Amino acid sequence: MQVNKRHLIVAAAASLLAATGRVFAHGDEKHPAKAGPVKKEQKDWGIAGDAAQAKRSIDVGMADNMRFTPDRISVKLGETVRFVARNDGKQMHEFVIGTKAENAKHAELMMKFPNMEHDEPYMAHVPPGKTGQIVWTFNRAGQFEFACLIAGHYQAGMVGTITVSAS
Repeated sequence: MQVNKRHLIVAAAASLLAATGRVFAHGDEKHPAKAGPVKKEQKDWGIAGDAAQAKRSIDVGMADNMRFTPDRISVKLGETVRFVARNDGKQMHEFVIGTKAENAKHAELMMKFPNMEHDEPYMAHVPPGKTGQIVWTFNRAGQFEFACLIAGHYQAGMVGTITVSAS
């Protein structure tokens, strides 16, 4: 079993912060704007995209019934998409792209450390009534997930699928 070193580091840092009583909230507060260039790290589900390359925008609604609308999205291999995640609820929600295994692992970590902060180019934290954006290039074919990983939301079924086809 391959261990994701980043998750171990995040878990260790969250444990240390919790022990000192200095845990960063993952609630309804505003997350700071991302400073500097987006970190482009190849993931199993693709890589951060350039906004100028996004030829399509997909609006995704998030609601307090723990559902996304739409909950199924199809893209083409090599396509760069701008996701606009709209929080129609009264709770904080997230739009996180990943594999089923990565999202499940991260969701489990969020249950243990619900106040932990995380910020990656494949994540958008969206306060109630607001929108967030992700620009992502799907350079790997397959079936992937988007999910809300806030403690309990993933477990309640706040998950959708992205199918990346070669043709």
